[in-house]
Amino acid sequence: MKNKSLIFSLLFIIMNLAAQAQDVEMADTMRSNGKIFVVVVVAAVVSIVLSIYMISIDKKVSKLEKKINESK
Repeated sequence: MKNKSLIFSLLFIIMNLAAQAQDVEMADTMRSNGKIFVVVVVAAVVSIVLSIYMISIDKKVSKLEKKINESK
């Protein structure tokens, strides 16, 4: 299972790098207008918020699992 996820991750990274190598007119326009920084900041904030949310859910689930295991 870990090998499959590793292969898919590597494939995704390679495809992402190939896509970035192409010239994108919209990105050039946003970069020239200075709006690309807004896009980067929004993407970073969304990623950080999702990461924090996932960590908090993981902690809650771990706490519930521990409580269930102790009651058995």
